Amino acid sequence: MRHSGRQSIPVCDFADFQSEDAERRARFIQEIGDALKDIGFFALENHGIPLDDINSAYSEAKDFFTLDGDAKSAYEQKDINRQRGFTGFGVEHAKGNPAPDLKEFWQTGRVLGEEHPSFDSFPQNIWPTEDCPDFEQVVDGLFEKMEGLAQFLLSAASEYLSKEVEWLPLMANDGNTILRLIHYPPVPEDADPQSVRSAAHEDINLITLLVGATADGLEVMDHDGGWIQVEANHNHIIVDSGDMLQNLTNGLFKSTTHRVVNPDNSRNRRFSMPMFVHPRDEVDLTPDEELVSVTGGEALYDSITAGEYLYQRLVEIGLTS
Repeated sequence: MRHSGRQSIPVCDFADFQSEDAERRARFIQEIGDALKDIGFFALENHGIPLDDINSAYSEAKDFFTLDGDAKSAYEQKDINRQRGFTGFGVEHAKGNPAPDLKEFWQTGRVLGEEHPSFDSFPQNIWPTEDCPDFEQVVDGLFEKMEGLAQFLLSAASEYLSKEVEWLPLMANDGNTILRLIHYPPVPEDADPQSVRSAAHEDINLITLLVGATADGLEVMDHDGGWIQVEANHNHIIVDSGDMLQNLTNGLFKSTTHRVVNPDNSRNRRFSMPMFVHPRDEVDLTPDEELVSVTGGEALYDSITAGEYLYQRLVEIGLTS
């Protein structure tokens, strides 16, 4: 395993964006845009998500994942491609890697009212209320706070791209954004030799917000093919741009390969909580003409809707067929 010459990903201060000082705000926009353009990742400090909320969500995750296998499997939703509820250990694999990832997870998303035109076709949340009575309140509360933060980051990215401030946030309004609670249990003795906790991959969505994990293990690929180790730190939220944003910006923003490696001590477990920010299914991800012009004048990515893109990737990673 070769480590990168770069020691860390950029750190950006969200307090700058919230400042009334125009120079600080402009600096934040420049810094996050440059980071997504260069390495596709940055760490966000002073993010405003209360530490108590993060710790409470991890506590609920630990309570759920210590249930027995039958209890957890009762919450698996194969009919909606496991987009809500529980996904069992070893089900998901990285695109192009047949060996299963060594993880299990729970997914929850936004709630749409019955009056919403997309209500009937939108995945509905389920909750392990009988087994974990506080799970819904704690996890849904974290979802709402993180999604609010995501909207601010999308507006800053829009400004960096010389677009209207609502360009990206409007795409994500009522989108199928998902909060995933991941459990990486102790590595089984009979695990596939090619399996790691999360094999090298890129995210599917617009941007991802990753609450500081409970243990190290996340690594980001640098330009030289080496790996940057990202410290687990609840004071930071790790942000990266996904394939959909790379498609839309014609590669100006990078969707960078990253992974979660197995621990030195195979008995150690790890929890993490990424939020995958998605546009609505009907959003057109065709490379934007203005951004095509500043990235060489040729569209490098497909014309495709967000819904088509998502389904295609779910097939590739084993969550549907």
